Amino acid sequence: MSTATKPNPTGEKPVSSFLTENPITSLLSSLSQSFHERRATLGLTNPGTVENVSREVQKDVFLNNYMFTGMRADFSKSFSMDPIFQTSHAFAMGAQGIPPYTFAAIFGTNKAFLQANLDNEGQLAGRFNYRWSPELTSKFNVQLTPPSQPPQPVFTVDTDYSGADFSAGIKAFNPSLLEGTLTGIFIGSYLQSVTPNLALGIESVWQRSAASLGPESALSYVARYATKDWIASAQLQAGGALQATYWRKIAERVEAGVDCQLTLAGGMARDGGGGMMGGSMKKEGVTTLGAKYDFRMSTFRAQVDTQGKLACMLEKRVAPAVTLTFVGDVDHFKNQAKLGISVSIESATEAIQEMQEKAALSGAGPTPPSVPF
Repeated sequence: MSTATKPNPTGEKPVSSFLTENPITSLLSSLSQSFHERRATLGLTNPGTVENVSREVQKDVFLNNYMFTGMRADFSKSFSMDPIFQTSHAFAMGAQGIPPYTFAAIFGTNKAFLQANLDNEGQLAGRFNYRWSPELTSKFNVQLTPPSQPPQPVFTVDTDYSGADFSAGIKAFNPSLLEGTLTGIFIGSYLQSVTPNLALGIESVWQRSAASLGPESALSYVARYATKDWIASAQLQAGGALQATYWRKIAERVEAGVDCQLTLAGGMARDGGGGMMGGSMKKEGVTTLGAKYDFRMSTFRAQVDTQGKLACMLEKRVAPAVTLTFVGDVDHFKNQAKLGISVSIESATEAIQEMQEKAALSGAGPTPPSVPF
């Protein structure tokens, strides 16, 4: 018995053909193709994410994320390069907000990245990143407190999509439906390149802390202008807060950045009859100036702001596997000073050391996997 498709005796086209071959569909397809072709001729690139719109200043030049007090010692050992597998022990003394002991383990491949931290008080923090495709990556974070402490679990999920000339992302902090309605904090962001140098974006925040409370929402706008030697960014947040940053590469090893934050809030005052009347606009702002210098075996960072705070940090690699870090912070207005010192020692198995020695002799180092951090 033949299974060949029999011709339609009526000569009518199937419904699927009508949906895909009608004039309206053809026109929309032609317009979409023309739009993508014109878009490709602009030479637009991916602008990064809204979260990292001022990364060059906040994370590369400034040392806010590197500050600590007291004494620290970090010992890490690598067991594998592909996949990456590493463990570390961190000790701290006299440090504020840092537990005395923390054990951490890291595992990473081209698609997945896992990290777990456990401190001496029993607090557990885990992180899992997974790259679904070259453009789509999901990140999960969880923090659990020990039974001896009040339960304060934290769970976040983050999904980012990186297109050819745009980035979109959505984040959720402690999402829950246990109270019969959706609670938590949700952040959506979108950043689009409009010219080879200029990118414009928007970020929306929706939160509801409890079912008995109403939801709140906020909207902010961002802009980023990047050239080869300097990058400027601005962010206008809900409530009148404005943040502007400027980064410049002064020399091959010298970078500098400035950050200005201005908050505008309307003051309220009582009139003679006991009622409320609009008061004067309150302006609060702070400007921070920082610089970074990369030596051959060390890195020096320094910053000063209009609130009288001066901070500096020196990272010195005294040996191929040993790094010393010195941090100082002085608040002139409060007459306070803080100091921190740390040592970081890295080690590896004999197999990895032999691989690194052979790579050093041949001039080509081992290629680690592209981990989705």
